[in-house]
Amino acid sequence: MPLTTPAPVLLLDNITVKYLHHTLFHNLTFRINKGEHWAIVGESGSGKTSLLHTIAGKYNVVSGRVQHVYYEEYLQQYPPKGKVFTHHNLVAEVAQKHNFRNLSSNITEFYYQQRYHALDSEDAPTVAAYLAGIEAPAEAASRWTVETVSSTFQLQPLLDKQLIKLSNGETKRLLLAAALLRHPRLLLLDNPLTGLDVQTRAEFNQLIRQITDSGITVVMATSPAEVPEALTHVAILEKGKIVEQLPLADFDPARVPVTPAFAPDLEELQALLSHKKAAAYDTIVKMDQVNITYGQRPILQNINWHVRQGERWALLGHNGAGKTTLLSLINGDNPQSYAQKLILFDRKRGSGETIWDIRKKIGFVSPEMYQYFPNENTCLEVVESGCYDTLGLFRKSEAPNAAIALRWMHLLEIEQEAHQLLKDMSASTQRLCLLARALIKNPPLLILDEPCQGLDQHQQQQFKQLLDAICQQSNTTLIYVTHYQQEIPESVTQVLHLQNGQII
Repeated sequence: MPLTTPAPVLLLDNITVKYLHHTLFHNLTFRINKGEHWAIVGESGSGKTSLLHTIAGKYNVVSGRVQHVYYEEYLQQYPPKGKVFTHHNLVAEVAQKHNFRNLSSNITEFYYQQRYHALDSEDAPTVAAYLAGIEAPAEAASRWTVETVSSTFQLQPLLDKQLIKLSNGETKRLLLAAALLRHPRLLLLDNPLTGLDVQTRAEFNQLIRQITDSGITVVMATSPAEVPEALTHVAILEKGKIVEQLPLADFDPARVPVTPAFAPDLEELQALLSHKKAAAYDTIVKMDQVNITYGQRPILQNINWHVRQGERWALLGHNGAGKTTLLSLINGDNPQSYAQKLILFDRKRGSGETIWDIRKKIGFVSPEMYQYFPNENTCLEVVESGCYDTLGLFRKSEAPNAAIALRWMHLLEIEQEAHQLLKDMSASTQRLCLLARALIKNPPLLILDEPCQGLDQHQQQQFKQLLDAICQQSNTTLIYVTHYQQEIPESVTQVLHLQNGQII
């Protein structure tokens, strides 16, 4: 008997896709059959996120056809009753950035330091209110309720917490829960493991299994080394083309090409490090019995930590352990630092120094900065803004600083994007721009909070080599945060491990 072709859920048939003035895909064909769940893998810039956006209907398909079979079948089962109902109502996408809104206007997005300002942080919805406000199709099954997603994603302790106060990993869990409350037929996940701690990543395969068992088709952009076993197929992308499609059982991460990392230009790096000599200090950070609470909730308890110049630390801990709050005391974001026994750069906090005095000594990057950084500047302007400690360039560019910025971009292999707008760049390029911004002024302290999020294997290795070279050729102090042991640079020799706000 001849084999029957499986029925499709989604079909992209010979499509050409454009965004702005760029052709993202040309004559691309991709078919998802019933019972299939796909991982999309490839190097940064290969088109993984663009493919998810195309499926979600965010980009202009100029030729070919897209057939949303799951939507057609839904309409046959549940004919529309007067209201506008498109395939968008049956698609949920968990992107790398959220779009939370404040309560007072419902159109104002959160801003970077909002969590540390009492009145403004109270303007953010709570987790419970956010979940309660999510609408699903009237005919949706009751498999995913607020109670079930709260239990599945361990959100019960967070229900009364404002969205702005969630950690990066807690936010990711909430976005996954919210997507399921929409009862989609198609769930699109863009690097969902990014920012999740070791335990949550280990549990993720079972979460995906629960999702697929509930009848939802999953398409997930991910690292080749992090394809959940609950998926069934893998598509490999290279420069906007699907070069291979195969069952997960036949997939080997080694099939995905990785551009070899090469040693940084040490002569150029030394020249950049010598451009502005870092000041000398004895103590970079000293905390003595530091305690931070939000309302009645303790966030940090009895923290004692001494960081001397030239030391390189890894700061580790689960999602919500208090790492972000600890760093906020150092980089000047948290006003509670004035009430603590805290020394920064040999000077007691609150003894007359300004926030700008502190920030000019620190190169900083974090998932929150990536989330909230204004993106209307060019990539070169973003990097140059690090010279002035501003979130973007709000003054006339200075040619010498712009030239230095371009040289740092060259070391990070992004100089070709210098004059493109940050908002039009891939997530990996945006993150590399923020890393270059942190490095440009050769600060005495680098605080790198999950700096390799969204970078492919080549970019991670390239950055680690550059960072180790900086540490070898300078007296730079480093605080490095990650959930991935293999990302920690060789130059790191000391570890501070937090658990539930306490040092363990």
